[in-house]
Amino acid sequence: MRFFGARRTSGSGPANGRPDELGDDELQARVEGLLMQHVGDPDHGDPLDPLTRDRVTAWLERSGFSYFVDSDGDVGGLWHGWLFYFLVLGEHSDVLQVRGQWHRDLTIERLEDVLELCNEWNAERIWPKTYARVRDDGTIVVCAEVTADIGGGVTDDQLDQLLQCGLSTGSMFFQHLDTTFPDPLREAS
Repeated sequence: MRFFGARRTSGSGPANGRPDELGDDELQARVEGLLMQHVGDPDHGDPLDPLTRDRVTAWLERSGFSYFVDSDGDVGGLWHGWLFYFLVLGEHSDVLQVRGQWHRDLTIERLEDVLELCNEWNAERIWPKTYARVRDDGTIVVCAEVTADIGGGVTDDQLDQLLQCGLSTGSMFFQHLDTTFPDPLREAS
């Protein structure tokens, strides 16, 4: 499988005549080799199977996690008191989203602080995407998401990595929220 087509100025020797630079063909071969190591070669590796809710629930069962399926057919569960959903989205069910919600609501007076915290997190880290929503009653809900376009399918190992990534990075963010906004009821006891 080739990930990149030939560039207009391909050659096999050193670029610009400098011995420390790779030629286009060698650079392309090295990049493709790295991608094969990390992404996999569907022609020679584990099969790419379509993303389905059944594959997600099978992973949850194999991992020993308790989960539920709500009235909309969405799969969710609690991890350390935080609600996470495992959504299969898209017209062709080719998008996986692990979406978590922090276990506490904040008052509208904390909105600026929460938005600043989310923006700092998003600027410094790749995962999860973090954001706050203001409900109609003025309370703030804080969420974390890891979303991946599965397109041509996903191996079991790749699905495992994506689901683990969503849970672990979301949990890290929620722990950060717990530290930043301590629960006044826990501190009172």
